[in-house]
Parts: sequence; structure tokens; C-alpha cells
Amino acid sequence: MTFIICDHLDKDYPVAVKEPGFKGTLSHFFQRQHRLVKAVQSVSFQIEPGEVVGFLGPNGAGKTTTLKMLTGLIHPSDGQVRVAGHIPFRRSAKFLEKITLVMGQKHQLLWDLPALDSLKINAAVYKISHKEFKYRVQELSDMLALEGKLTQPVRKLSLGERMKAELLAALLHRPQVLFLDEPTLGLDVNAQVSVREFLREYNQRYDATILLTSHYMADITALCDRVLLIHQGQLIYDGALNQLMARFAPYREVKLELMQVPEPAAMATYGEVEEIAGREARILVRREDLTHSIAQLLANFQVTDLTVTDPPIEEIIGRVFQSGTVA
Repeated sequence: MTFIICDHLDKDYPVAVKEPGFKGTLSHFFQRQHRLVKAVQSVSFQIEPGEVVGFLGPNGAGKTTTLKMLTGLIHPSDGQVRVAGHIPFRRSAKFLEKITLVMGQKHQLLWDLPALDSLKINAAVYKISHKEFKYRVQELSDMLALEGKLTQPVRKLSLGERMKAELLAALLHRPQVLFLDEPTLGLDVNAQVSVREFLREYNQRYDATILLTSHYMADITALCDRVLLIHQGQLIYDGALNQLMARFAPYREVKLELMQVPEPAAMATYGEVEEIAGREARILVRREDLTHSIAQLLANFQVTDLTVTDPPIEEIIGRVFQSGTVA
């Protein structure tokens, strides 16, 4: 069974329009006017059980709005959506038992109480027996390396520990579908790696379906083979991440360290100059021209170091969003 189905999903918001000053306030009070903001426009995709899919887009693109419709927090303006066989906005108990939503900037644990107290509340809500509760907490604590941390007040935990405890609370009822909105937001590198490893293990252990949004591309490359790109409320790409890379990165990045400071005009004859800093230069060279360009660079310049890599994925995704389309 296809776990997540979005069919021409729309969400429109009426936004009040008000002129500045007292006159504008008075006019707005007696005759309020609105403009329509299309947050999500005709978005369609399907996700199969056990898939881990990245959901990417710039700020304001419609990612969080889409997640809120998928979890039933807001009603779509048009279109159809089904998650695990349920219509989300009906918010049935069986539906809520199958999903969870984790937002990196939102917290459900009570600040002044130990995390374990909040977990007991969650267990009561989902009618988890005491024996099963202890087993699940122990299992997830081991996976998240939270041993000994759950009895401390949440405010005493580090940011990484709090995020792990939030994940534990969100997964205590063992949901089949995980909607993750910036789960590693603000975490240091080690904490990010730990969260990614946990999500990978949870997906493999329980065959969980995951839809993940993140501005940290390392989250996406570590967990997702497939990505959805949304731009200005419209879905512009649905497919494999490596295919997107191949399509939008038909070039390699050449990093050079020279004996002398290079002239930008001289470097531009070999490719697109990204940066020149002192004796170091970064240029983009088309893959088919790479061998010839490197041979010419070595022949025409005193090169002390040379490295060829794929351009950073952040730059590739940025180029996609700058163009606003995947043609």
C-alpha cells in the first residue's frame, strides 16, 4: 500500500492588506481588504512504505505548510491527501497512532521536569502498558545514547540531548510515518551525526516511512536517495538525488594553488571562476572539457597544488532554486 498520497494539494491563505498610519488603520477597521497568498499549489507525489524522502526548498517555499496538511494540523484548500490509509485532517485516533511530527524549533517536553515524566504522560495518552513503556524507553535510550539523561530536568540537558529526548518522546508510540521538519536545527556536528545514525537505524529496524526537511544537506545525502524540491509552492522535482546531481552538475570544481596570484580574466578562459583568494583559485569546468583544461592549466601556470571534486551539493541545489525550474 502506498503510504503517503498527495494529489493536486493546494493551500491558500487570505492575508489582510493595511495602509500605514492612522488613516490606514481606520480604513482597515471599517473595510478590511485581503490578498490571497498561494502557499502550496497543485502538489502531487506518492511515498511508499519504508522510503526515506528528502523534502527541500528555500524558506517560504511551502515545506512546513505541506507537512502540516499531511499531519492534519491544517485543512487543504483543494486536492486530496491520504496518509497510511487515513484522511489527515479528520485526526482520527488510529491515524494519530501511526504518525509523528518532529519540528526542530518546537518542543513537547516540559522544561522544568525530567524527560521521563513527560514520557510517562505520552505513554498514558497512547495507552502503552508499564512493561511495554519500560522496554521502549530502554530500547530508544540505547539507540540514542541517552542512558542516565532522562531523569534530569530538561533545562539541564544540552541542546543535542534535548533533541534526542524530543525524538524519543515522538517515537515512543512506535509510529509508522515520521514527518521531520529540521530535526537537526542548531545542533553541533557530532549531535547531527548521532541523530542521522539513529534515524537510519530506526528506519531499518521498523521499516518506518520518513519525510525529512532540512537545510543541512548532509542530513539529506546521508539518509535520502529520493528528493522532492518545492519552489514558491510548486513541486519542481521528484526523483533520485544522484540524477539531480548529474543534471545540474555537468561540471567539476577545480581548486588550484599557484606560485603567483592569478588574474581573473586568465582563469576565466578555462571555466567559470567561483573564487580567487590570494594565490588560490576555484573554477568550474565542464566534465567533457576537464582533461584538456587541466592540461592547459598545468602547461600555462606554475601550479603547486591541484584538486578536482564535485561541487558542493548546497551550490547545486541553490542553482536549482535560483532557476526556479528543473527543465
